[in-house]
Amino acid sequence: MPNHGDWQLGVYLDGLTGKVPEHPMAYAELERRAERSMPPELWSYVAGGAGDERTQNANVTAFDRWGLMPRVLAGAAERDLSTELFGHRLPTPLMLAPVGVIGLCDLAEGRGDLVTARVAAATGVPMIASTLSQDPMEEVARELGDTPGWFQLYPPNDRELTESLVRRAEAAGYSAIVVTLDTLTLGWRPRDLSIAGFPQLKGQCLANYFSDPVFRSRLAAPPEEDPEAATGHWAMIFGNQRLTWDDLAWLRSLTSLPLLLKGICSPEDARRAVDSGVDGVYCSNHGGRQANGGLPALNCLPEVVDAAGEVPVVFDSGVRSGPDVIKALALGARAVAIGRPAAYGLAVGGRAGLEHVVRCLLAELDLTLAIDGYASTAALTRGDLRPVR
Repeated sequence: MPNHGDWQLGVYLDGLTGKVPEHPMAYAELERRAERSMPPELWSYVAGGAGDERTQNANVTAFDRWGLMPRVLAGAAERDLSTELFGHRLPTPLMLAPVGVIGLCDLAEGRGDLVTARVAAATGVPMIASTLSQDPMEEVARELGDTPGWFQLYPPNDRELTESLVRRAEAAGYSAIVVTLDTLTLGWRPRDLSIAGFPQLKGQCLANYFSDPVFRSRLAAPPEEDPEAATGHWAMIFGNQRLTWDDLAWLRSLTSLPLLLKGICSPEDARRAVDSGVDGVYCSNHGGRQANGGLPALNCLPEVVDAAGEVPVVFDSGVRSGPDVIKALALGARAVAIGRPAAYGLAVGGRAGLEHVVRCLLAELDLTLAIDGYASTAALTRGDLRPVR
């Protein structure tokens, strides 16, 4: 199997005939083009964070405080980027994080959930499908092919509906359930508030609810006949601030699939989650979208990993480059997910744009390992990092 870094050779060879890449090679340009491409309300929702966005920005700059120690004569001509999660040997540690409006980021047709699944199938990079989807989870799962897909659950304040969503995900073929715990109510998001924009309140990205038999049983008329009433009911059941640790045993009982808790940044919470029988911990602060004034997620990662012990830790928040992925892996993450880069790639170029973003990240990850003398992502340790002063 060729190294992912070899992908750049094709770019240079194309240049000999005058062909240059259609899509951006650097994240900053990707972000600029995405802003020009997206409608203002969608850009606000995807790019924006909580409060004055200090925590969102700190997620990104936290990576700058670590540097990878370069090694030489390491014989790293071939690199093994594979990782193992819940019985699956994945070709790389990269994942596509759940993005609640990824469906809308496909600006041509608004089928971004399906497009993202197709990119996952083409690249072998697993997709974590969001509850907030333009297309029902079953249709998304069918596009994944042999690539594993996980289902991310926003637990509603309706137990029967929660059970229905989980059981549908299991029946559809998803291989893990990721329960998001940092969005049990909406954060303070000035960008969205300033334009009074919230896509779900327009009935967007609610296909998993509108297609669910339990949700539909709560309505006086089907969503197709009265979408406003259906959306209003969704708004009433989405948040679940009463959820506590006492509910974890019930959540665990709903499925035999691996269960991960997302939004854990406290080592005490990680330890309690493991003691409660979860299969994985997902260290994240929702990309800084939910609460401002907190710690960068990367700063929390080492303590979460230590507290989780043998239980695998997945990480997201602030990941923008291949070296960012390497640093999170060295700090103990088993897999690393991207959110905004994926949304921007989809907005800029549809399926080709998203696949381009994935290929760029994998190539940069691979080449950084090659140049710095590391033949395996699994062998990375904290000892390979040094603080940048």
